[in-house]
Amino acid sequence: MKTTVTLSLLGAGLLLAFRPALPPADALKTEALQDLQSHYAEYQQVAQRIWGFAEVGYKETKSSALLQEQLRKNGFTVQAGVADMPTAFVATYGSGEPVIGILAEYDALPGLAQQAVAEKTTIAGQDAGHGCGHNLFGTASVAAGIELKKLLKEGKLRGTVKVYGCPAEEGGSGKVYLVRAGLFKGVDAVLHWHPSNGNAAMTGQYIANKSAKFRFHGIAAHAAASPERGRSALDGVEAMDNMVNMMREHVPQETRIHYVITSGGKAPNVVPDYAEVYYYVRHPNRATVQAVFERVVKAAEGAALGTGTTMDYEIIGGTHELLVNETLARALQRNLEQVGGVSYTPEEAAFGKRIQESLGVPAPPVAQAAEVAPYQPRDAGGSSDVGDVSYVVPTVGLTAATWVPGTPAHSWQAVACSGKEIGSKGMMVAAKTMALTGIDLFTNPDLLTKAQAELRQQVGSYVYNPLLGDRKPALNYRD
Repeated sequence: MKTTVTLSLLGAGLLLAFRPALPPADALKTEALQDLQSHYAEYQQVAQRIWGFAEVGYKETKSSALLQEQLRKNGFTVQAGVADMPTAFVATYGSGEPVIGILAEYDALPGLAQQAVAEKTTIAGQDAGHGCGHNLFGTASVAAGIELKKLLKEGKLRGTVKVYGCPAEEGGSGKVYLVRAGLFKGVDAVLHWHPSNGNAAMTGQYIANKSAKFRFHGIAAHAAASPERGRSALDGVEAMDNMVNMMREHVPQETRIHYVITSGGKAPNVVPDYAEVYYYVRHPNRATVQAVFERVVKAAEGAALGTGTTMDYEIIGGTHELLVNETLARALQRNLEQVGGVSYTPEEAAFGKRIQESLGVPAPPVAQAAEVAPYQPRDAGGSSDVGDVSYVVPTVGLTAATWVPGTPAHSWQAVACSGKEIGSKGMMVAAKTMALTGIDLFTNPDLLTKAQAELRQQVGSYVYNPLLGDRKPALNYRD
């Protein structure tokens, strides 16, 4: 038996000795940069098609199908409709460790239909627009995944790459369901990015968020002839809104509360028997979000009691704050600096200046799009379901200048930029940076080890529990 073990170990050693060494990471990065750029026109076309589709959360049928098509024709095995979401998917190539994931988004925002011009110009017959640039987001992530796949296929990298199709980031919390379904188990690190007006490693914390639709039910009556017989559901909504607005003085100052009345009646002379208001509660800490949200629910209950109506509510979304993995962020920063920013042609610079003029506030120089911000902590401001991913696997991201410097997200100006070549140029900055960082993750085991140790320290004894509970995906939340 002893001899057998010795021979077995010797055989394993011989196999390892004759296993081809991987090329140096720097050489692979140069190859990846050149190859991605050679496919620029193809990826630009994909991004512009998704920009034209402009499909909102959980309705991204054509957008998701197009990205899946790109992955399948490049050799990925695609599992569609995962985690009870018809437009979600996981595309996989390779085998063994490490396993590197890349997140792709593709949902648009309602009410932001806009042509790719420097004046506010809507699109007839269309409501939604890519005001957060997710047409670029999904395409860049797929491009980075395909590039890593090529290196795996050629034997220049070893392991597995997974591209996650993530629907409904804008309020639908699609990634939370992917996490809850266990689809990140066994993944060693995750890459993501976001369109923006500048190039930077993500060192700021997306804040936690919980959202719900509050529905009030009253009694319809003639508002003039028999008002005493009516109980206004709209009164319930307005009473709730008033109480929540007074509550703003008595919550932690970092708290953000937003709402829109999505249904308030049909005619002034009919007492509304149904009304609905859609709320977001945000804070840098998930526990505070939960506590403030419970107070919002109490305000809704009080409003119903005071107006003689009834109320029920549906949780729509809920996301954790983002855990910034500094180990990975510093590695990504080096790759972003190697890639560089976005250079405008004279025509693009002129377009950018017109966009800036439309903002009505001072803006940085248009040429700032070519710069890469130094590594430093910065606030992210908004929320994203990538926060939940960051609690279960080391996660790192960047922003890329897909919009003219100074342009805010969720604006018609952002939609216009996302439909122009300046948006596609920024998209390639992201694709290249993620591909280069992916190469580091495949070739540097110590980087993964340190990143995973950092995550364990950040999470501590906390056991992940989604803020949206056990509800199924809110597939019709945009209806």
